[in-house]
Amino acid sequence: MKESLKKYIVELIGTFFLVFTIGTILFGGSTGNSAIIGVGFILMVMVYAGGPISGGHYNPAVSLAAAIRGSLPWKHYIQYFIAQILGAGLAAYAVQYLVVVPPIVASPDYHVPAMIIGEFLFTFALCYTVLLTATSKKTEGNSYYGLAIGSTVTAGIYSTGTFCLAAFNPAVAIGLLTMGAITSKLAGVTLLIDFVGGIAAGFLYKFINYDN
Repeated sequence: MKESLKKYIVELIGTFFLVFTIGTILFGGSTGNSAIIGVGFILMVMVYAGGPISGGHYNPAVSLAAAIRGSLPWKHYIQYFIAQILGAGLAAYAVQYLVVVPPIVASPDYHVPAMIIGEFLFTFALCYTVLLTATSKKTEGNSYYGLAIGSTVTAGIYSTGTFCLAAFNPAVAIGLLTMGAITSKLAGVTLLIDFVGGIAAGFLYKFINYDN
């Protein structure tokens, strides 16, 4: 129980810093495309820091993919999910306290098919990258897994951020909803797509790496 609690605390902390960084970059005055790199950097750092303890998921879709793949016991999935959502919620309240989050005027005018494709593709890419670089025996002991994971998110935001939320993470969507930065409809669609992306990555991994 003590070892499991350590994993949940690490997941909470990592998710907190990811969502906090996203919120303060969006609403704290950081401008320009270079600010996006900060999101990839904080994820990379947290993955390296917490990976040896919890796996460094910080993302319910990644945890779901890991459970399907078999690297996360199903009995721990709900606790991981709760820890991640709690971390996202605490980060959202911290952002609200520290910076001004503008009220929602209207939902972003996303083209729904493009939004679904963009969010799905890079959630899938993120989960797929995590499974192949951080859970596979073929890449066991590598030193690049955190860089690969953080870079995937950075590339995803750069390439899809104009036509979808570019969360690739249900905890991020819930954090932004808690901040009052997005509508519940946008958060709900993003949540659904992200989980589907995680499920797809988990089953594809099992197909191509069935013995690992």
